[in-house]
Amino acid sequence: MSTPIAVTIAGSDSGGGAGIQADLKTFSALGTYGASVVTALTAQNTRGVQGIHDVPPAFIAAQMESVFTDLAVTAAKIGMLSQGDVIATVAECLARLAPRIPVVLDPVMVATSGDRLISDAAIDTLRRSLLPQVDLITPNLPEAAAILGETVAESENAAVAQGRRLLDLGARAVLVKGGHGAGSESVDHLLMRDGTLRRLATPRLPTANTHGTGCTLSAAIAAGLAHGLPLPEAVSRAKAYVTSAIAAADTLRIGRGHGPVHHFHALWG
Repeated sequence: MSTPIAVTIAGSDSGGGAGIQADLKTFSALGTYGASVVTALTAQNTRGVQGIHDVPPAFIAAQMESVFTDLAVTAAKIGMLSQGDVIATVAECLARLAPRIPVVLDPVMVATSGDRLISDAAIDTLRRSLLPQVDLITPNLPEAAAILGETVAESENAAVAQGRRLLDLGARAVLVKGGHGAGSESVDHLLMRDGTLRRLATPRLPTANTHGTGCTLSAAIAAGLAHGLPLPEAVSRAKAYVTSAIAAADTLRIGRGHGPVHHFHALWG
């Protein structure tokens, strides 16, 4: 049996709770070998983002060449892509180097701290060049609205309607995450091209330590796909994993702000 390999194409979080650090922890926790392509460096901790240094597109392309021409990658997760030329480079390299592997796009736009991580001009490039290539996009409610140029959905019906409009833009499947919504449950909606709609609901957990939840969820889905799971099963298992990681977050004592989820809750802590 070959080793399942997933690659994260994302930004670095110097605090270790989100970005490629969270992705690699998730891959490892779920029995997947993790490779990485760094798209940006952030000076970041649990209290916010103090600075962003973008990696030049040519060097991002060089990293992707190195990974995909040597490793038998079976799934990819895309995270922080802050500039239009970076998005265009990633889209071109994926189409050329890895046209058949499943790709999960987490359209990272705002950090848990509220710091903006992507330029307005880049959103249009993401919409046009990258969205049609990916197998799943995993926006939260503000991200779904930003991609569509609409107001944030305030009901489940509105969230589903925005998910359908994202499918119309070319996405093969959409997971609209409801963590920013109201109510006692956190409700996600998985919409498929065949018209299938799945509602995934878990109790909303009372913790401020949610740094990296979006990165962790999308990485967990990619790990499932790397193992050959069908997309709905990969999403369902990832949702359960993240819920447990959030539930265990308060057992960690990391930083003075929004702490990370506990990626290795099943192993230690």
